[in-house]
Amino acid sequence: MDTVLSSPVPVLFGQSLLIGLSIAAPVGQIGLLAIQRTLDHGRPAGLATGLGAAFADAVYGAIGAFGVSGLIAWLLSLRLWLGVFGGGFLLWLAWRIATKPAVRSLDAHPPTGTLLCCVAGTFVLTLSNPTTILSFMAVFGALAGRSSSASPWVMVVGVLVGSALWWLILSIGVGWLRDSFDEGWQRTVNLCSAALLAGLGLWQLVHLII
Repeated sequence: MDTVLSSPVPVLFGQSLLIGLSIAAPVGQIGLLAIQRTLDHGRPAGLATGLGAAFADAVYGAIGAFGVSGLIAWLLSLRLWLGVFGGGFLLWLAWRIATKPAVRSLDAHPPTGTLLCCVAGTFVLTLSNPTTILSFMAVFGALAGRSSSASPWVMVVGVLVGSALWWLILSIGVGWLRDSFDEGWQRTVNLCSAALLAGLGLWQLVHLII
């Protein structure tokens, strides 16, 4: 009897983990930043960049899972301003990456301040993405409607673990390639990352107008 009653919890955790993994995995602005920072500062910086997005995913997942209708409505009313802020932030990041010199950090453990900035920056950037708001609230709201009252915390932890798992895999993988990139290649990667981030920022701003 205990096994039957407890089985929905691991199943729900697995579903939530896969949701976090699948939403984090597509290479978008956060993926580009994680790759670029891993090449610049090593695996810890790339992982910290991804964890900022994972924490933001968990925040939106919690809002959707617990069904805080007033907060959901307020966030949806701010979609335009959040989109404008996020698009502008992407353009600023693109400018910073394109204009900074290609100097690779040889320190395997970047300063704590650098890691905190990586986490905070992508946390804010992910929170300002209207697509994240809608996707997590829709999926988690649907799952929460079929689950017990104790399940929202399982869902939140699941999506956090799933998202963090992807960023761990990505930072380790890119870290293996880091030693094969000289300064010229690093500069090329930075310029390509900046161009893609600028394109994503412009697309987000244009999409808000159309």
